Amino acid sequence: MAISLSAMAFRTSVPSFSYFKARNLGNLSFLCISQTPFCFNSLISLQNSCGSSRLHLSRKSCRVRATLLQENEEEVVVEKSFAPKSFPSKVGGGSNGEPPDDSPPNGLEKWVVKVEQSINIFLTDSVIKILDTLYHDRNHARFFVLETIARVPYFAFISVLHMYESFGWWRRADYLKVHFAESWNEMHHLLIMEELGGNAWWFDRFLAQHVAVFYYFMTVLMYALSPRMAYHFSECVENHAYETYDKFIKEQGEELKKLPAPKIAVSYYTGGDLYLFDEFQTSREPNTRRPKIDNLYDVFMNIRDDEAEHCKTMKACQTHGSLRSPHTDPFPESEDDSGCPVPQADCVGIVDCIKKSVADPQVSRR
Repeated sequence: MAISLSAMAFRTSVPSFSYFKARNLGNLSFLCISQTPFCFNSLISLQNSCGSSRLHLSRKSCRVRATLLQENEEEVVVEKSFAPKSFPSKVGGGSNGEPPDDSPPNGLEKWVVKVEQSINIFLTDSVIKILDTLYHDRNHARFFVLETIARVPYFAFISVLHMYESFGWWRRADYLKVHFAESWNEMHHLLIMEELGGNAWWFDRFLAQHVAVFYYFMTVLMYALSPRMAYHFSECVENHAYETYDKFIKEQGEELKKLPAPKIAVSYYTGGDLYLFDEFQTSREPNTRRPKIDNLYDVFMNIRDDEAEHCKTMKACQTHGSLRSPHTDPFPESEDDSGCPVPQADCVGIVDCIKKSVADPQVSRR
């Protein structure tokens, strides 16, 4: 009788133990999304205790949770979602690069975030004043300069990410894909402005190209030291571009409707292969935005909406590790259940990467 009772007790305890483990996996998926330093250590300990099958379940839980968050995210109108000058005074979790709500409060980190954003806002406001002085009545030339500058950060991000890959610190395939798609989109904005004659003056080309070179090296340094700061600065720049195009459309809308669309705009927005067009819009499902181009008004409307999508992507990037390609399959069929993830550093900026690679020799090995 005692043996049978013990057996019954053991049988009834098994489901509760499994439920406990499932809840732990759910918590681990939350940690993976927030990208806390716990995530990697927790996965390793889970592998040692439960085997590779539970590790695979944990990775799927991460993907399912991230997908649900992306699908449930409300569509944001940029002009209502934020005002750059209000960033430092905002208090909240993770929306502007601050630690997520589940992270323990860190007064020093919040102070650093405010300092970074204050510097970005000062730099952005200074550039806007210069552009307002030089191009207050020359819209197409102003747009040419803006688009020459706006695509530079994505080159810089890709450069630093490739450097991290070379050093064996991390691999961020989704980041590389999305940032390339963003640069591809900005390049077509630039081609449109060139077809409209925005680059006709030598001075405009000289100014835009030299500012772009300086901006590239500045962004590389900023991104290497603090990706959060670099992404916030790009968000400020893209927000200014959105506001500039929005103001232009409201003032010149009726005239724009009478003008034909440039051929490059028709080809880009209505072409057969729109994979890269969907790729940079990380807050949307693929194939959900298909622009119409009947006149020049439609062209500027779509360029403005592109800048809004860039803003949302840059805002999402400020929460470390949260960016996902819209085309990433959360459950790839080729994935091997018995496989294990490749250990890699989950560092933020070059200083953090160096510190972690010295502290953990496994970080520097693939």
